[in-house]
Amino acid sequence: MTENDPHGQGPEAQDKPDHSAGNEYAAPNPWSAQSAHSEQTQQYAEQPQQHNPYASPGQPYYQQYQPGGTAVYPPQQQQQQRGQGAGKLVAGVAVLALLVGGGAGAVGGYLASDGTTSSASSLEAPQPAKQTGNAPAGSVEAVAQKVSPSVVQLQVVGRGGQANGGSGFVIDGNGYILTNNHVVENAANGGGQIQAVFQDGRKAAATVVGRDPSSDVAVVKAEGVSGLTPVELGRSDDLKVGQGTVAIGSPFELSGTVTSGIVSALHRPVRAGGDQGSQATVMDAVQTDAAINPGNSGGPLANMSGQIIGINSAIYSPPSSGQSQGGNVGIGFAIPIDQARRTADEIIKTGKATQTFVGATVTDAPEGGAAIREITPGSPAEQAGLKAGDVVTKIDERVVDSSDALVAAIRTKAPGDQVKLTLAGNNVIDVTLGGQPVPTN
Repeated sequence: MTENDPHGQGPEAQDKPDHSAGNEYAAPNPWSAQSAHSEQTQQYAEQPQQHNPYASPGQPYYQQYQPGGTAVYPPQQQQQQRGQGAGKLVAGVAVLALLVGGGAGAVGGYLASDGTTSSASSLEAPQPAKQTGNAPAGSVEAVAQKVSPSVVQLQVVGRGGQANGGSGFVIDGNGYILTNNHVVENAANGGGQIQAVFQDGRKAAATVVGRDPSSDVAVVKAEGVSGLTPVELGRSDDLKVGQGTVAIGSPFELSGTVTSGIVSALHRPVRAGGDQGSQATVMDAVQTDAAINPGNSGGPLANMSGQIIGINSAIYSPPSSGQSQGGNVGIGFAIPIDQARRTADEIIKTGKATQTFVGATVTDAPEGGAAIREITPGSPAEQAGLKAGDVVTKIDERVVDSSDALVAAIRTKAPGDQVKLTLAGNNVIDVTLGGQPVPTN
């Protein structure tokens, strides 16, 4: 998976990593994805395994499609010699009739026109009237008109002069912009420069307010600008597969690009982004077939009412010879806006984000589900009575078929939320989730 991320530089998808190193979520990821930004591939997973059915671009789980040749059907066999004469005679009569009819029509037309001829030309036809009025409600055009003024192109020059770019969108008239962490992380902590380019052509320097590598969310603030139009945030907890979507951003630095599609899947555990490759991210992604390419990272995914339902973050790209970064193949992933909204609000108010956690390392269970490997002393997991060896098969009413699915589901919750974990054997344990500061560097 790659986006090469939707912004302009992204991590390349990897096979499942070894999760025995004590990662809090130690989750092998079935949908490792490259982020959707554009220039440099970052590695977020380790140790590719051949058994992974959703392997990265380096280890595809399917053979590259080899288009077959188009079958050329043989011409119809000629009739037997005995029937050829009659066939030719009938055909000849038909042709003669056509010729006669055509000739008579031509003569009649000539006489009726008194010897003059006429012809029509598209070039001589008058232009149609200009389009007037507003775009129909619920159309892609209407969504583009509503959302595009709030979409921002982010140009980032990081440490050592490394340049990359991505997208973002205005969430506050004072200049706050929501985007992906992997779009701006190279310029964080004074390590580079960010320039925001608005739809009307204005440019402004921007700084990182705060970021969360674990959810791939960041907030930047454009300086010295006013009169910005914030987007309308929607919700992602009631999305339906098949409903329409519109993605807007700057793929390959082509700012203001609009594409459309549908929600093609929900609750897809995906790894994308990360902080210099040192911390894998697992998001509970909204999958869409709206075209997302490198440079779309951080841009909005909207519903057909023009409300933002996600942040475009990653795409899946199968390997292709001679290409350093992937492009759209109809499988893109967005961070659900409910999760991003909570993180952004916390960043703006406190300058940092809090990560929801349960306090256990997990891995895939052979029979399916998330197997508990270690319990952190004093953690919510220990307080709830979870033990090493337990296998979680459901969180609330959601089926858990892998460790990444459990991690993704937990990260959609807020610290203090209570969840029910169903264990193999149908034991149910109530857990109150905790919160901890997100480490950044």
